[in-house]
Amino acid sequence: MIFNASIAMTWILFLALFPMAFIWLRRAYRVFIKKDHSEVALKRGVAPPNPKKWAPVVGLLNLSAGAVCIAVIIGVGLGHWHYETWTAMAGTTIWLKVFLDFIISRQAHPMNFGRKKS
Repeated sequence: MIFNASIAMTWILFLALFPMAFIWLRRAYRVFIKKDHSEVALKRGVAPPNPKKWAPVVGLLNLSAGAVCIAVIIGVGLGHWHYETWTAMAGTTIWLKVFLDFIISRQAHPMNFGRKKS
């Protein structure tokens, strides 16, 4: 086997799944078990006016993304999945998590158009 950039990027993707899964599952644990809503739908580091409303959505997103990462880690470790399968699952999970977190944070912080009301 020849070591090239493709193999290096594959290893980086696989090794990055471990901390991502840990962080996402820890956030789901904080939302569902500890009832800590400090990291729910942040926009520029500020929580929304009603974080309890968005906590189940964010918790389920983090739980599902973490579960997919764990499934990919186990599947690759046991040799059940081919390269194309697990990289597609991992990449899609990462991008969907990023985009859905962005959408949820924008929905949780309503935009006020027009004049400012006193």
